[in-house]
Amino acid sequence: MDLHARYPALSDLKARARARIPHFVWEYLDSATGAETITGRNRAALDAVLFRPAALRGEIKADLSCSLMGRDYPVPFGIAPLGMSGLIWPEAERLLARHAAKAGIPYTLSTVATRTPEELAGQIGEQGWFQMYPPRDAGMRDDMLRRAREAGFHTLVLTVDVPAASRRERQTRGGLVQPPRLTPRLLLQVARCPAWTIGIQSTGMPRMRLMDSYADQTRTGPLPSTAHVGYLLRAAPDWDYVRALRERWQGKLVIKGVMEAEVAAQAEAEGVDAVWVSNHAGRQFDGAIASLDALRDVRGATGLPLIFDSGVTGGLDVMRALALGASFVMMGRPWHYALGALGARGPAHWHDVLVKDMESNMAQIGAAHLSELAGRLATPG
Repeated sequence: MDLHARYPALSDLKARARARIPHFVWEYLDSATGAETITGRNRAALDAVLFRPAALRGEIKADLSCSLMGRDYPVPFGIAPLGMSGLIWPEAERLLARHAAKAGIPYTLSTVATRTPEELAGQIGEQGWFQMYPPRDAGMRDDMLRRAREAGFHTLVLTVDVPAASRRERQTRGGLVQPPRLTPRLLLQVARCPAWTIGIQSTGMPRMRLMDSYADQTRTGPLPSTAHVGYLLRAAPDWDYVRALRERWQGKLVIKGVMEAEVAAQAEAEGVDAVWVSNHAGRQFDGAIASLDALRDVRGATGLPLIFDSGVTGGLDVMRALALGASFVMMGRPWHYALGALGARGPAHWHDVLVKDMESNMAQIGAAHLSELAGRLATPG
């Protein structure tokens, strides 16, 4: 079967994934928070970035390679963290880690993943990033850092845009609790998704295994999906927290969730290695500006590498972010739509869709290298 004939775009993968995973899982993956207006702003901001088509340039063979924080990558995109990946598709973390290692792109394991750093140590290769929701307890924090480092994760990503749990009303209506429990309503949904169900039966119901190792959930019982044990154990970080991490973590340190120029500037002064511009894809605050609009301001405030996410649906969107000053683009949901649609074949196919999309669109604008994208903007960024 030619996957590109049946699933040439992310929209095709989303449609198939929605049919193959239970509704409560889909609502967890696909939803934002509030009225979800931020999703539209992310899309509109990307769509507003236009390029000038080029003619009579001859054959263009696009070079997608780039460097980030001292490492070379064959493409300018990677895999962002997404909590409870293994709920969306069985063994999602392992499948994504294996693809990242084979493809030579970063994979970011979430603090609230269903696999621990140790469980991915033999599969992540040289591509391991570890995303940290900051624990309040310094001992727990230091132990997490040790475990990630010993498992081979070389880049630490501190998420700073979750000072409080968001409400995620659509996700809540779906009926997911933490740890997941299958009520009669949810069991009916599960029965309609045999491939997902068979996989979950082989792995067991997903849990936040890293967090489980630090907390006895039996004392709290089931929690709303927006107030799981990960939220109970983490703090809203400040600059002192960043300084403590910088002192204790010898690898690269990235601050994720930055939407303010002044924060990026101070991050550079504190010795952070890169800033990740993100509005959490709309999952935290519905009243935020688009990530792409924040990217413009942040780029003017710092010389640090900038990582970008939120709303990316194809290779053209990757080009748009790079043209406006991003150094690298990360995606979370799209890789999981691909898993839901195609299982183990999904990540490689989505990767190939992105590459083919970028190659085609770069030829259209006469850009052979990523460094030429900004110069082909219709309106300079």
